[in-house]
Amino acid sequence: MRMWFKIIIFAYGFLVESGYADELDTCSLAAKGSPHFPANFSFGVATAAFQIEGGWNEDGKGPSVWDDFVHDHPQLIDDRTNGDVAVDSYHRFDQDLAALKELKVNFYRFSISWARIFPTGDVSSKNQKGIDYYNEIIDKLIANGIQPMVTMFHYDLPAEVQKNGGFLNSKIINQFASYAKELYKLFGDRVKTWVTLNQPLLYCRSSYGYGFYPPQYLNAGVDDYICMENSLKAHAVAYHTYRTQFYKKQRGKIGMAILSKFFYSKTNEQDAIELGLQFALGFQAHPLFAKSGGYPEVVASNIAKNSLKEGFNKTRLPMFDEKWRKLIKGSADFLGLNYYTSAFITRAKDKSKVLKPSWENDRDCDESVDPNWKIAKSPWLLCVPQGLEGLLKYIRDEYNNVEVIILENGWSDEENVEDNGRISFIKSHLQAILNAINDGCNVTGYTYWSLIDAFEWVRGFTTRFGLFSVDLSSENKKRSPRKSAGFYRNVIETKMIPDKI
Repeated sequence: MRMWFKIIIFAYGFLVESGYADELDTCSLAAKGSPHFPANFSFGVATAAFQIEGGWNEDGKGPSVWDDFVHDHPQLIDDRTNGDVAVDSYHRFDQDLAALKELKVNFYRFSISWARIFPTGDVSSKNQKGIDYYNEIIDKLIANGIQPMVTMFHYDLPAEVQKNGGFLNSKIINQFASYAKELYKLFGDRVKTWVTLNQPLLYCRSSYGYGFYPPQYLNAGVDDYICMENSLKAHAVAYHTYRTQFYKKQRGKIGMAILSKFFYSKTNEQDAIELGLQFALGFQAHPLFAKSGGYPEVVASNIAKNSLKEGFNKTRLPMFDEKWRKLIKGSADFLGLNYYTSAFITRAKDKSKVLKPSWENDRDCDESVDPNWKIAKSPWLLCVPQGLEGLLKYIRDEYNNVEVIILENGWSDEENVEDNGRISFIKSHLQAILNAINDGCNVTGYTYWSLIDAFEWVRGFTTRFGLFSVDLSSENKKRSPRKSAGFYRNVIETKMIPDKI
Protein backbone atom coordinates (compact mmCIF):
# COMPACT_ATOMS: atom_id res chain seq x y z
CA MET A 1 0.00 0.00 0.00
CA ARG A 2 1.38 3.40 -0.95
CA MET A 3 2.63 5.73 1.82
CA TRP A 4 0.19 8.54 0.94
CA PHE A 5 -2.66 6.07 1.39
CA LYS A 6 -1.45 5.03 4.86
CA ILE A 7 -1.19 8.65 5.93
CA ILE A 8 -4.69 9.52 4.70
CA ILE A 9 -6.20 6.51 6.46
CA PHE A 10 -4.49 7.28 9.75
CA ALA A 11 -5.26 10.99 9.62
CA TYR A 12 -8.89 10.46 8.77
CA GLY A 13 -9.34 7.95 11.59
CA PHE A 14 -7.64 10.29 14.07
CA LEU A 15 -9.82 13.24 13.08
CA VAL A 16 -13.03 11.27 13.46
CA GLU A 17 -12.04 9.87 16.85
CA SER A 18 -10.96 13.33 18.01
CA GLY A 19 -14.12 15.05 16.84
CA TYR A 20 -12.41 17.29 14.28
CA ALA A 21 -13.78 15.71 11.11
CA ASP A 22 -16.62 18.16 10.48
CA GLU A 23 -15.16 19.33 7.19
CA LEU A 24 -14.83 15.76 5.94
CA ASP A 25 -18.26 14.72 7.18
CA THR A 26 -20.23 17.29 5.22
CA CYS A 27 -21.26 17.07 1.58
CA SER A 28 -18.49 19.43 0.49
CA LEU A 29 -14.84 19.28 -0.41
CA ALA A 30 -12.06 21.87 -0.44
CA ALA A 31 -10.47 22.71 -3.79
CA LYS A 32 -6.85 21.77 -4.49
CA GLY A 33 -4.96 23.13 -7.48
CA SER A 34 -6.35 24.43 -10.77
CA PRO A 35 -10.05 25.37 -10.83
CA HIS A 36 -10.36 24.36 -14.50
CA PHE A 37 -11.15 20.93 -15.91
CA PRO A 38 -8.80 19.96 -18.77
CA ALA A 39 -9.87 21.06 -22.24
CA ASN A 40 -10.43 17.44 -23.33
CA PHE A 41 -12.51 16.48 -20.26
CA SER A 42 -16.04 15.38 -21.22
CA PHE A 43 -19.34 15.70 -19.37
CA GLY A 44 -22.37 13.50 -19.91
CA VAL A 45 -25.45 11.88 -18.41
CA ALA A 46 -26.68 8.30 -18.28
CA THR A 47 -29.81 6.17 -18.45
CA ALA A 48 -30.58 2.46 -18.92
CA ALA A 49 -33.05 0.86 -21.33
CA PHE A 50 -35.32 -1.01 -18.92
CA GLN A 51 -35.51 1.97 -16.59
CA ILE A 52 -36.80 4.48 -19.14
CA GLU A 53 -37.92 2.93 -22.43
CA GLY A 54 -41.25 1.24 -21.77
CA GLY A 55 -42.70 -0.36 -24.91
CA TRP A 56 -41.91 -3.64 -23.22
CA ASN A 57 -43.69 -5.87 -25.78
CA GLU A 58 -43.98 -3.55 -28.78
CA ASP A 59 -42.62 -3.89 -32.31
CA GLY A 60 -41.24 -7.38 -31.84
CA LYS A 61 -39.33 -6.90 -28.57
CA GLY A 62 -38.87 -10.06 -26.52
CA PRO A 63 -39.26 -10.25 -22.73
CA SER A 64 -36.32 -9.70 -20.41
CA VAL A 65 -35.83 -11.21 -16.97
CA TRP A 66 -36.92 -7.87 -15.51
CA ASP A 67 -40.15 -7.87 -17.52
CA ASP A 68 -40.98 -11.28 -16.11
CA PHE A 69 -39.92 -10.31 -12.60
CA VAL A 70 -42.06 -7.16 -12.28
CA HIS A 71 -45.08 -8.96 -13.76
CA ASP A 72 -44.74 -12.08 -11.60
CA HIS A 73 -43.80 -10.30 -8.37
CA PRO A 74 -45.33 -6.79 -8.31
CA GLN A 75 -45.32 -6.92 -4.51
CA LEU A 76 -41.51 -6.83 -4.54
CA ILE A 77 -41.48 -3.34 -6.11
CA ASP A 78 -41.87 -0.60 -3.50
CA ASP A 79 -44.64 1.27 -5.32
CA ARG A 80 -45.82 -1.64 -7.53
CA THR A 81 -44.77 0.20 -10.67
CA ASN A 82 -43.00 -1.57 -13.52
CA GLY A 83 -41.16 -1.00 -16.78
CA ASP A 84 -44.09 -1.56 -19.13
CA VAL A 85 -44.29 2.16 -19.87
CA ALA A 86 -41.74 3.61 -17.43
CA VAL A 87 -41.12 7.17 -18.69
CA ASP A 88 -41.95 6.08 -22.26
CA SER A 89 -38.65 6.95 -23.91
CA TYR A 90 -39.38 4.38 -26.59
CA HIS A 91 -41.98 6.80 -27.93
CA ARG A 92 -40.59 10.04 -26.54
CA PHE A 93 -36.88 10.11 -27.27
CA ASP A 94 -37.25 13.57 -28.79
CA GLN A 95 -38.16 14.83 -25.32
CA ASP A 96 -35.02 13.22 -23.94
CA LEU A 97 -33.02 14.77 -26.76
CA ALA A 98 -34.41 18.20 -25.91
CA ALA A 99 -33.21 17.69 -22.32
CA LEU A 100 -29.77 16.62 -23.53
CA LYS A 101 -29.51 19.68 -25.75
CA GLU A 102 -30.59 21.95 -22.91
CA LEU A 103 -27.79 20.54 -20.75
CA LYS A 104 -25.24 20.88 -23.56
CA VAL A 105 -23.67 17.55 -22.63
CA ASN A 106 -20.74 16.19 -24.61
CA PHE A 107 -22.02 12.59 -24.55
CA TYR A 108 -25.02 10.48 -23.61
CA ARG A 109 -24.57 7.06 -22.06
CA PHE A 110 -27.57 4.83 -22.76
CA SER A 111 -28.01 1.08 -22.89
CA ILE A 112 -29.39 -1.18 -25.60
CA SER A 113 -32.10 -3.65 -24.70
CA TRP A 114 -30.67 -6.96 -25.90
CA ALA A 115 -34.20 -8.39 -26.21
CA ARG A 116 -35.43 -5.44 -28.27
CA ILE A 117 -33.04 -6.11 -31.14
CA PHE A 118 -32.64 -9.89 -30.63
CA PRO A 119 -35.88 -11.05 -28.93
CA THR A 120 -34.56 -14.50 -27.97
CA GLY A 121 -31.05 -13.28 -27.27
CA ASP A 122 -29.74 -15.20 -30.25
CA VAL A 123 -28.49 -13.05 -33.11
CA SER A 124 -30.58 -15.10 -35.54
CA SER A 125 -33.71 -13.49 -34.08
CA LYS A 126 -32.92 -10.02 -35.43
CA ASN A 127 -35.70 -7.45 -34.96
CA GLN A 128 -35.34 -4.60 -37.43
CA LYS A 129 -37.76 -2.24 -35.67
CA GLY A 130 -35.65 -2.42 -32.54
CA ILE A 131 -32.51 -1.75 -34.57
CA ASP A 132 -34.23 1.22 -36.23
CA TYR A 133 -35.03 2.69 -32.81
CA TYR A 134 -31.38 2.72 -31.73
CA ASN A 135 -30.20 3.95 -35.12
CA GLU A 136 -32.55 6.89 -34.71
CA ILE A 137 -31.17 7.67 -31.26
CA ILE A 138 -27.56 7.48 -32.42
CA ASP A 139 -28.15 9.54 -35.57
CA LYS A 140 -30.05 12.28 -33.72
CA LEU A 141 -27.39 12.49 -31.02
CA ILE A 142 -24.61 12.90 -33.56
CA ALA A 143 -26.63 15.44 -35.56
CA ASN A 144 -26.80 17.53 -32.40
CA GLY A 145 -23.12 17.24 -31.49
CA ILE A 146 -23.65 14.66 -28.72
CA GLN A 147 -21.49 11.55 -28.74
CA PRO A 148 -23.30 8.25 -28.07
CA MET A 149 -21.79 6.02 -25.37
CA VAL A 150 -23.47 2.60 -25.53
CA THR A 151 -23.81 0.05 -22.74
CA MET A 152 -24.41 -3.44 -24.10
CA PHE A 153 -25.87 -5.01 -20.95
CA HIS A 154 -27.54 -3.20 -18.06
CA TYR A 155 -29.30 -6.02 -16.15
CA ASP A 156 -32.11 -6.75 -18.66
CA LEU A 157 -31.03 -10.21 -19.84
CA PRO A 158 -33.35 -11.73 -22.47
CA ALA A 159 -35.68 -14.18 -20.73
CA GLU A 160 -34.86 -16.88 -23.27
CA VAL A 161 -31.16 -16.65 -22.40
CA GLN A 162 -31.96 -17.07 -18.71
CA LYS A 163 -33.93 -20.23 -19.46
CA ASN A 164 -30.58 -21.79 -20.34
CA GLY A 165 -28.99 -20.62 -17.09
CA GLY A 166 -28.04 -17.08 -17.99
CA PHE A 167 -24.68 -16.12 -16.52
CA LEU A 168 -24.35 -19.51 -14.83
CA ASN A 169 -24.02 -21.24 -18.19
CA SER A 170 -20.67 -20.86 -19.92
CA LYS A 171 -22.56 -20.62 -23.23
CA ILE A 172 -23.26 -17.00 -22.27
CA ILE A 173 -19.62 -16.17 -23.10
CA ASN A 174 -19.92 -16.73 -26.84
CA GLN A 175 -23.58 -15.70 -26.89
CA PHE A 176 -22.72 -12.29 -25.46
CA ALA A 177 -19.70 -11.97 -27.76
CA SER A 178 -21.94 -12.71 -30.78
CA TYR A 179 -24.39 -10.06 -29.57
CA ALA A 180 -21.53 -7.58 -29.14
CA LYS A 181 -20.24 -8.37 -32.64
CA GLU A 182 -23.63 -7.54 -34.13
CA LEU A 183 -23.66 -4.24 -32.21
CA TYR A 184 -20.29 -3.36 -33.72
CA LYS A 185 -21.63 -4.16 -37.19
CA LEU A 186 -24.85 -2.23 -36.70
CA PHE A 187 -23.66 0.84 -34.82
CA GLY A 188 -19.86 0.83 -34.62
CA ASP A 189 -19.43 3.24 -37.52
CA ARG A 190 -20.87 5.92 -35.23
CA VAL A 191 -20.42 4.65 -31.66
CA LYS A 192 -16.85 5.17 -30.46
CA THR A 193 -17.20 4.33 -26.76
CA TRP A 194 -18.63 1.00 -25.60
CA VAL A 195 -19.40 -0.31 -22.12
CA THR A 196 -19.83 -4.09 -22.14
CA LEU A 197 -21.32 -4.86 -18.72
CA ASN A 198 -22.71 -2.65 -15.99
CA GLN A 199 -21.26 -3.44 -12.54
CA PRO A 200 -21.12 -7.25 -12.78
CA LEU A 201 -20.35 -7.86 -9.11
CA LEU A 202 -23.62 -6.19 -8.14
CA TYR A 203 -25.85 -8.06 -10.59
CA CYS A 204 -24.07 -11.35 -9.90
CA ARG A 205 -24.59 -11.02 -6.15
CA SER A 206 -28.11 -9.62 -6.41
CA SER A 207 -29.36 -12.01 -9.10
CA TYR A 208 -27.52 -15.26 -8.43
CA GLY A 209 -26.34 -14.97 -4.83
CA TYR A 210 -29.08 -13.32 -2.80
CA GLY A 211 -32.17 -13.39 -4.99
CA PHE A 212 -32.97 -9.68 -4.74
CA TYR A 213 -33.00 -9.32 -8.54
CA PRO A 214 -34.20 -11.72 -11.21
CA PRO A 215 -33.73 -14.63 -11.74
CA GLN A 216 -33.82 -14.75 -7.91
CA TYR A 217 -31.28 -17.49 -7.37
CA LEU A 218 -30.21 -17.93 -3.76
CA ASN A 219 -26.80 -19.59 -3.75
CA ALA A 220 -24.43 -17.01 -2.29
CA GLY A 221 -20.72 -17.61 -2.44
CA VAL A 222 -21.15 -20.12 -5.26
CA ASP A 223 -23.43 -19.06 -8.12
CA ASP A 224 -22.50 -15.38 -7.83
CA TYR A 225 -18.85 -16.35 -8.29
CA ILE A 226 -19.70 -18.46 -11.34
CA CYS A 227 -21.57 -15.45 -12.70
CA MET A 228 -18.49 -13.28 -12.18
CA GLU A 229 -16.29 -15.78 -13.98
CA ASN A 230 -18.58 -15.93 -17.01
CA SER A 231 -19.12 -12.17 -17.02
CA LEU A 232 -15.40 -11.43 -17.16
CA LYS A 233 -14.87 -14.05 -19.85
CA ALA A 234 -17.78 -12.70 -21.90
CA HIS A 235 -16.40 -9.17 -21.61
CA ALA A 236 -12.93 -10.30 -22.69
CA VAL A 237 -14.15 -12.19 -25.77
CA ALA A 238 -16.32 -9.22 -26.78
CA TYR A 239 -13.31 -6.93 -26.36
CA HIS A 240 -10.95 -9.04 -28.43
CA THR A 241 -13.61 -9.48 -31.11
CA TYR A 242 -13.64 -5.72 -31.49
CA ARG A 243 -9.88 -5.31 -31.42
CA THR A 244 -9.23 -7.99 -34.02
CA GLN A 245 -12.18 -7.45 -36.36
CA PHE A 246 -13.43 -3.87 -36.03
CA TYR A 247 -10.90 -1.56 -34.41
CA LYS A 248 -8.86 -0.89 -37.56
CA LYS A 249 -11.86 0.77 -39.25
CA GLN A 250 -13.93 1.99 -36.31
CA ARG A 251 -11.24 3.19 -33.88
CA GLY A 252 -13.41 3.03 -30.80
CA LYS A 253 -12.66 2.02 -27.21
CA ILE A 254 -14.22 -0.46 -24.83
CA GLY A 255 -14.50 -0.64 -21.06
CA MET A 256 -16.60 -2.15 -18.30
CA ALA A 257 -18.56 -0.31 -15.59
CA ILE A 258 -17.22 -1.17 -12.12
CA LEU A 259 -19.09 -0.17 -8.95
CA SER A 260 -17.02 0.42 -5.83
CA LYS A 261 -17.02 2.25 -2.55
CA PHE A 262 -13.95 3.66 -0.87
CA PHE A 263 -13.21 2.66 2.72
CA TYR A 264 -11.91 4.35 5.84
CA SER A 265 -10.85 3.12 9.24
CA LYS A 266 -11.33 4.83 12.59
CA THR A 267 -8.65 2.60 14.11
CA ASN A 268 -6.13 2.39 11.28
CA GLU A 269 -7.10 -1.18 10.29
CA GLN A 270 -5.25 -1.20 7.01
CA ASP A 271 -5.89 -4.90 6.39
CA ALA A 272 -9.65 -4.29 6.61
CA ILE A 273 -9.41 -1.37 4.17
CA GLU A 274 -7.46 -3.49 1.73
CA LEU A 275 -9.98 -6.33 2.05
CA GLY A 276 -12.83 -3.90 1.39
CA LEU A 277 -11.19 -2.46 -1.70
CA GLN A 278 -10.06 -5.78 -3.14
CA PHE A 279 -13.42 -7.52 -2.61
CA ALA A 280 -15.21 -4.61 -4.33
CA LEU A 281 -13.00 -2.75 -6.81
CA GLY A 282 -10.35 -5.46 -7.11
CA PHE A 283 -12.77 -8.34 -7.72
CA GLN A 284 -13.74 -6.63 -10.97
CA ALA A 285 -10.72 -4.51 -11.89
CA HIS A 286 -7.76 -6.71 -10.91
CA PRO A 287 -8.39 -9.33 -13.65
CA LEU A 288 -8.50 -6.52 -16.23
CA PHE A 289 -5.85 -4.06 -15.13
CA ALA A 290 -3.37 -5.66 -12.69
CA LYS A 291 0.02 -6.73 -14.05
CA SER A 292 -0.53 -10.27 -12.79
CA GLY A 293 -4.14 -10.57 -13.98
CA GLY A 294 -6.57 -12.90 -12.23
CA TYR A 295 -8.36 -12.22 -8.97
CA PRO A 296 -6.60 -10.37 -6.14
CA GLU A 297 -4.50 -12.71 -4.01
CA VAL A 298 -6.34 -11.85 -0.80
CA VAL A 299 -9.72 -12.54 -2.46
CA ALA A 300 -8.62 -15.93 -3.79
CA SER A 301 -6.94 -16.84 -0.50
CA ASN A 302 -9.90 -15.93 1.73
CA ILE A 303 -12.39 -17.80 -0.42
CA ALA A 304 -10.17 -20.87 -0.65
CA LYS A 305 -9.66 -21.03 3.13
CA ASN A 306 -13.34 -20.56 3.89
CA SER A 307 -14.35 -23.13 1.29
CA LEU A 308 -12.25 -25.82 2.99
CA LYS A 309 -13.64 -24.86 6.41
CA GLU A 310 -17.16 -25.22 5.03
CA GLY A 311 -16.57 -28.74 3.71
CA PHE A 312 -15.93 -28.02 0.04
CA ASN A 313 -13.15 -30.07 -1.49
CA LYS A 314 -11.81 -27.05 -3.39
CA THR A 315 -12.29 -23.31 -3.55
CA ARG A 316 -15.75 -22.01 -4.43
CA LEU A 317 -14.14 -19.34 -6.60
CA PRO A 318 -13.60 -20.58 -10.17
CA MET A 319 -9.99 -19.73 -10.94
CA PHE A 320 -8.91 -18.66 -14.42
CA ASP A 321 -6.47 -20.95 -16.18
CA GLU A 322 -3.46 -19.37 -17.87
CA LYS A 323 -5.25 -18.96 -21.18
CA TRP A 324 -8.18 -17.06 -19.68
CA ARG A 325 -6.04 -15.05 -17.30
CA LYS A 326 -4.02 -13.71 -20.25
CA LEU A 327 -7.11 -13.15 -22.39
CA ILE A 328 -8.88 -11.13 -19.68
CA LYS A 329 -5.81 -9.14 -18.63
CA GLY A 330 -5.67 -5.89 -20.57
CA SER A 331 -9.09 -6.40 -22.15
CA ALA A 332 -10.29 -2.84 -21.48
CA ASP A 333 -9.24 0.54 -22.84
CA PHE A 334 -10.49 2.41 -19.79
CA LEU A 335 -11.84 1.74 -16.32
CA GLY A 336 -15.48 2.77 -16.10
CA LEU A 337 -16.14 3.74 -12.50
CA ASN A 338 -19.57 3.89 -10.87
CA TYR A 339 -19.19 5.69 -7.55
CA TYR A 340 -21.95 6.68 -5.16
CA THR A 341 -20.74 6.42 -1.58
CA SER A 342 -18.14 5.15 0.92
CA ALA A 343 -18.02 3.54 4.37
CA PHE A 344 -15.93 2.84 7.42
CA ILE A 345 -14.72 -0.73 7.62
CA THR A 346 -13.35 -3.04 10.30
CA ARG A 347 -12.58 -6.72 10.57
CA ALA A 348 -15.73 -8.67 11.43
CA LYS A 349 -16.25 -9.25 15.13
CA ASP A 350 -19.46 -11.31 15.10
CA LYS A 351 -20.11 -13.55 12.09
CA SER A 352 -22.95 -15.51 13.67
CA LYS A 353 -25.60 -13.75 11.55
CA VAL A 354 -23.62 -13.80 8.30
CA LEU A 355 -24.74 -16.21 5.62
CA LYS A 356 -22.23 -19.00 5.03
CA PRO A 357 -21.00 -19.36 2.39
CA SER A 358 -21.24 -15.82 1.03
CA TRP A 359 -19.26 -12.88 -0.31
CA GLU A 360 -19.76 -11.13 3.06
CA ASN A 361 -18.36 -14.07 4.99
CA ASP A 362 -15.42 -14.36 2.61
CA ARG A 363 -14.63 -10.66 2.93
CA ASP A 364 -14.74 -10.96 6.75
CA CYS A 365 -15.44 -7.29 7.41
CA ASP A 366 -18.14 -5.06 8.88
CA GLU A 367 -19.15 -1.67 7.47
CA SER A 368 -20.48 1.42 9.22
CA VAL A 369 -21.13 5.05 8.36
CA ASP A 370 -20.59 8.37 10.05
CA PRO A 371 -23.88 9.79 11.43
CA ASN A 372 -22.87 13.22 10.14
CA TRP A 373 -22.83 12.11 6.51
CA LYS A 374 -25.77 13.47 4.59
CA ILE A 375 -28.24 10.76 3.52
CA ALA A 376 -30.19 10.72 0.26
CA LYS A 377 -33.69 9.36 -0.23
CA SER A 378 -31.98 6.01 -0.88
CA PRO A 379 -30.83 4.89 2.60
CA TRP A 380 -27.63 3.33 1.21
CA LEU A 381 -26.55 6.60 -0.43
CA LEU A 382 -24.51 8.95 1.74
CA CYS A 383 -22.60 11.93 0.45
CA VAL A 384 -18.88 11.16 0.85
CA PRO A 385 -17.07 13.05 -1.92
CA GLN A 386 -13.65 12.56 -0.37
CA GLY A 387 -14.17 8.85 -1.01
CA LEU A 388 -14.23 9.42 -4.75
CA GLU A 389 -10.98 11.36 -4.59
CA GLY A 390 -9.42 8.59 -2.53
CA LEU A 391 -10.66 5.88 -4.87
CA LEU A 392 -9.28 7.64 -7.94
CA LYS A 393 -5.88 7.97 -6.31
CA TYR A 394 -5.96 4.32 -5.31
CA ILE A 395 -6.73 3.34 -8.92
CA ARG A 396 -3.89 5.60 -10.10
CA ASP A 397 -1.38 3.79 -7.91
CA GLU A 398 -2.81 0.27 -8.10
CA TYR A 399 -3.46 0.08 -11.86
CA ASN A 400 -0.71 2.15 -13.47
CA ASN A 401 -2.87 5.26 -13.81
CA VAL A 402 -5.26 3.70 -16.31
CA GLU A 403 -7.74 6.05 -17.98
CA VAL A 404 -10.87 6.41 -15.82
CA ILE A 405 -14.29 7.58 -16.96
CA ILE A 406 -16.85 8.14 -14.21
CA LEU A 407 -19.86 6.33 -15.69
CA GLU A 408 -22.34 6.83 -12.83
CA ASN A 409 -22.58 9.23 -9.92
CA GLY A 410 -25.86 10.60 -8.65
CA TRP A 411 -28.14 11.65 -5.80
CA SER A 412 -31.67 10.47 -5.09
CA ASP A 413 -34.48 12.49 -3.61
CA GLU A 414 -38.25 12.55 -3.46
CA GLU A 415 -40.32 14.38 -6.02
CA ASN A 416 -41.15 18.04 -5.40
CA VAL A 417 -38.38 18.85 -2.93
CA GLU A 418 -35.74 21.57 -2.91
CA ASP A 419 -32.97 20.55 -5.29
CA ASN A 420 -29.99 21.94 -3.37
CA GLY A 421 -29.07 18.49 -2.07
CA ARG A 422 -28.44 17.19 -5.59
CA ILE A 423 -26.48 20.30 -6.52
CA SER A 424 -24.33 19.98 -3.41
CA PHE A 425 -23.67 16.31 -4.25
CA ILE A 426 -22.68 17.05 -7.86
CA LYS A 427 -20.55 20.04 -6.87
CA SER A 428 -18.58 18.16 -4.23
CA HIS A 429 -18.01 15.09 -6.39
CA LEU A 430 -16.86 17.16 -9.35
CA GLN A 431 -14.46 18.84 -6.95
CA ALA A 432 -13.21 15.41 -5.87
CA ILE A 433 -12.54 14.53 -9.52
CA LEU A 434 -10.80 17.85 -10.18
CA ASN A 435 -8.65 17.41 -7.08
CA ALA A 436 -7.67 13.94 -8.29
CA ILE A 437 -6.84 15.24 -11.78
CA ASN A 438 -4.70 17.98 -10.25
CA ASP A 439 -2.90 15.22 -8.35
CA GLY A 440 -2.07 13.31 -11.52
CA CYS A 441 -5.06 10.97 -11.92
CA ASN A 442 -5.99 10.13 -15.49
CA VAL A 443 -9.72 10.92 -15.35
CA THR A 444 -11.22 11.96 -18.68
CA GLY A 445 -14.99 12.10 -18.19
CA TYR A 446 -17.91 12.41 -15.78
CA THR A 447 -21.41 10.97 -16.19
CA TYR A 448 -24.25 12.05 -13.94
CA TRP A 449 -26.91 9.44 -13.12
CA SER A 450 -29.43 10.15 -14.43
CA LEU A 451 -30.71 12.43 -17.19
CA ILE A 452 -34.36 11.94 -16.22
CA ASP A 453 -36.24 10.21 -13.43
CA ALA A 454 -36.26 6.47 -14.05
CA PHE A 455 -37.65 3.20 -12.76
CA GLU A 456 -35.12 2.44 -10.03
CA TRP A 457 -35.43 -1.36 -10.03
CA VAL A 458 -37.07 -2.71 -6.84
CA ARG A 459 -37.46 0.88 -5.56
CA GLY A 460 -39.73 1.72 -8.49
CA PHE A 461 -40.31 5.46 -8.76
CA THR A 462 -40.06 6.12 -5.01
CA THR A 463 -36.62 7.64 -5.50
CA ARG A 464 -35.74 10.23 -8.14
CA PHE A 465 -32.23 10.72 -9.53
CA GLY A 466 -33.07 12.84 -12.57
CA LEU A 467 -31.70 16.23 -13.48
CA PHE A 468 -35.10 16.44 -15.18
CA SER A 469 -38.20 15.41 -13.29
CA VAL A 470 -40.83 13.33 -15.08
CA ASP A 471 -44.53 13.86 -14.43
CA LEU A 472 -45.71 10.26 -14.55
CA SER A 473 -49.36 11.31 -14.39
CA SER A 474 -49.18 13.53 -17.46
CA GLU A 475 -50.19 12.12 -20.82
CA ASN A 476 -46.86 12.92 -22.45
CA LYS A 477 -44.68 12.13 -19.40
CA LYS A 478 -43.55 15.73 -19.26
CA ARG A 479 -39.86 16.33 -18.54
CA SER A 480 -39.02 19.46 -16.53
CA PRO A 481 -35.53 20.68 -15.58
CA ARG A 482 -34.68 20.75 -11.92
CA LYS A 483 -32.44 23.42 -10.48
CA SER A 484 -29.53 20.97 -10.69
CA ALA A 485 -29.89 20.84 -14.49
CA GLY A 486 -28.99 24.53 -14.70
CA PHE A 487 -26.08 24.04 -12.32
CA TYR A 488 -24.68 21.15 -14.35
CA ARG A 489 -25.07 23.04 -17.61
CA ASN A 490 -23.06 25.91 -16.15
CA VAL A 491 -20.25 23.51 -15.25
CA ILE A 492 -20.27 22.03 -18.76
CA GLU A 493 -20.21 25.44 -20.44
CA THR A 494 -17.44 26.89 -18.27
CA LYS A 495 -15.47 23.72 -17.38
CA MET A 496 -15.36 25.16 -13.89
CA ILE A 497 -17.21 24.49 -10.63
CA PRO A 498 -19.16 27.56 -9.43
CA ASP A 499 -18.22 28.86 -5.98
CA LYS A 500 -21.86 29.03 -4.92
CA ILE A 501 -24.91 26.88 -5.55
